[in-house]
Amino acid sequence: MTQPEEPAGAPRAPMTYRDAGVDIDAQDEALARIKGLLRATRTPGVLSELGSFGGLFAPDFAGMSRPVLVSSADGVGTKLRVAIETGIHDTVGRDLVHHCVNDILVQGATPLFFLDYVACGRLRPAVLAAVVEGIARGCRATGCALLGGETAEMPGFYADDEYDVAGFIVGMVDQPRLVDGSAIRSGDVVLGLASAGLHTNGYSLARKIFGEALGLRASDPAPGLGISVGEALLAEHRCYLDALRAPLAERRVRGLAHITGGGLTDNIPRILPQGLEVRIALGSWPVPPLFELLARGGNVARDEMLRTFNMGIGMAVIASPGEARGLEAHFESAGERCHRIGEVVPGERGVVYVER
Repeated sequence: MTQPEEPAGAPRAPMTYRDAGVDIDAQDEALARIKGLLRATRTPGVLSELGSFGGLFAPDFAGMSRPVLVSSADGVGTKLRVAIETGIHDTVGRDLVHHCVNDILVQGATPLFFLDYVACGRLRPAVLAAVVEGIARGCRATGCALLGGETAEMPGFYADDEYDVAGFIVGMVDQPRLVDGSAIRSGDVVLGLASAGLHTNGYSLARKIFGEALGLRASDPAPGLGISVGEALLAEHRCYLDALRAPLAERRVRGLAHITGGGLTDNIPRILPQGLEVRIALGSWPVPPLFELLARGGNVARDEMLRTFNMGIGMAVIASPGEARGLEAHFESAGERCHRIGEVVPGERGVVYVER
C-alpha cells in the first residue's frame, strides 16, 4: 500500500488540544474551584463524589404511598447576555435553579437533585466558578443536591467570552398529593404571587428595546427605575417553594402555573380542565415600572406584553373560594406579595382579560 506523501514545506510542529482551543489544565483548575461548592449542597441521599461518571442518589420515600419522580430542564435564555455584558456571573446560576424548582413545584414536587451543563468558547475558571457558585447557592436554599454536571469548552462554536448554561432537576411527590389541575372548578379564585422582574423570560425583546429603541447600555441608568439597566435585568428569578410548601402539604391548592415564557396568557391554560377558562382582571395588581418602561420604550401592544412578560406575577395559584382568604393570609405572613387577580369560569380553555 502506498503511503501518502508528506506535504511540502517546513516540518509541522506537534499539535495539542490547547492549540485547538481546549485547555484541559483550565478545566482542572475550574473543577478544583467548584468541588467545595458541590460538597456544600450535599443532602442525605447523595452517594457519589464529584468526578464519578454518574451521580448517585438514594431517595427517601418513607411515608409515601406511591412516590412519583418529577423532572424538568431549562435555561435562562439571553439573560446570559446581560451577565456577560456586566461581568456579573454569580446570579444567573441561582436563577436557573429557581426556575427549575418552580417548574416542578407546580405539580406539588419538592426537589431532590440538580445537574448543570455549561458550554463556553474559552473556559475561564473564575467565570465558571461564579456561575456554579450561583447554582450551588440556589440548591442550598431549596434543599436540592447539586449532584454533578458537565463543562464543555467549544472553541469556534461560541466566542471566547460567551457561555451558555442549562439545568436539569429531579424532584418527587406522593401521587395522592400530585397537583395537576384536574381539581379546578368554576368559581375558583386565582391568586398571583409577585415576581421580582422579568425572571428569565422575554430578554430578547427587553434587550432590543433598551439597546435599540432607547439606546441604553447595561451600565446606563434605567429611566424612572433608580437603578441601572443591568441591575433591572439581572433581578433574581424568585423561587416560591418556601411559600407553597405548607399549602401543598395541606392540599389547599387546586392548581399552580409558573408564569414564564408566554406570560399569563399561555401558561395558565396548561393546567385548566376542558370547559373552563380564567378571567383575569387587569388592574388587580400593581404592574412594576420596568414593564411600563418596556411597553412605552418599544411601543409594545398590551396583548404582546401579556404574552411575552410575566407583568409582575411569577406564580398563579388557583384555589377554592373557601381557601382563598386563608391562603392570602398565609402568603402575607410568609412575606409574599399576593394579589387576587382573577377567577375560573365556564368557557374555552384559555385566559380572558377584563378591565377591573
